[in-house]
Amino acid sequence: MKYHNFRQLRIWQESMKLTREVYHITASFPTDEKFGLTSQMRRCGVSIPSNIAEGSGRTSQKEFIHFLKISLSSTYELETQLILTRDLFKSIPKKN
Repeated sequence: MKYHNFRQLRIWQESMKLTREVYHITASFPTDEKFGLTSQMRRCGVSIPSNIAEGSGRTSQKEFIHFLKISLSSTYELETQLILTRDLFKSIPKKN
């Protein structure tokens, strides 16, 4: 099998943008979320491009697809956390 150069994969490039956006968004979270939702979302975001990169170095197409599926699962997890964030933070009264 030919190895994939993960840096050239559009899905990896887009997931890197997403991860940077997650860090940007979570930087404004309340400090009491530092070890909760902030940490979970960042770890989840990082796992998406990381699994794509790891899979690209595997020796079979089947293994590569396996890591893409793991990455997709992390994407769904992050989507759920973003929905939860939207729901939680719109109901929090803003401090003056």
